[in-house]
Amino acid sequence: MRKKYLSVAVVLALASSMMFSSCVGSFTLTNKVLEWNKQAGSKFVNAVIFTAFCIIPVYEITVLADALVINTIEFWSGTNPVDEVSTKIIDGKDAKYMIERNKYGYTITNLADNSIVKFNFNEADNSWALEANDTTYPLLQFVDDNHVKMIAPNNEYKTVELSNEGVLAYQELINNNLFFAQK
Repeated sequence: MRKKYLSVAVVLALASSMMFSSCVGSFTLTNKVLEWNKQAGSKFVNAVIFTAFCIIPVYEITVLADALVINTIEFWSGTNPVDEVSTKIIDGKDAKYMIERNKYGYTITNLADNSIVKFNFNEADNSWALEANDTTYPLLQFVDDNHVKMIAPNNEYKTVELSNEGVLAYQELINNNLFFAQK
């Protein structure tokens, strides 16, 4: 009987040591996106990109991928797959997706139907665009050190001053249009 209690105590001690180790992972994918965002330009450019990435749920997707998949792999294998390769396979709700990164941006391939979406940086005009179905959707273009052109909800370009006031005005424009679109 005493031996049984000792076995149970050892199992509980090992299980609790794993549960309370506070290993939350390094969130490498999310940190890489954030690091890229910080290096994209001035603090105002970074704020505009951050807002765009919150509206297009880039940060939400990276946190979810880190929390559910990448950090789990890192915990059990001891290495983070984001640091090792530039191509990843992600299980989505309806399909698997291959995400490839290179010096020009990101390519996301739906492995079920082979459709491709690209998030590209164009050095020639200093802009970021989304490409899907042979159509390019411009997202952001750097005008100078103090201004960027952003696509507005009415599909026209809005020049945004890279200042607190300019970024707040753009955020308000987006928020107002999202609010009215829901009604």
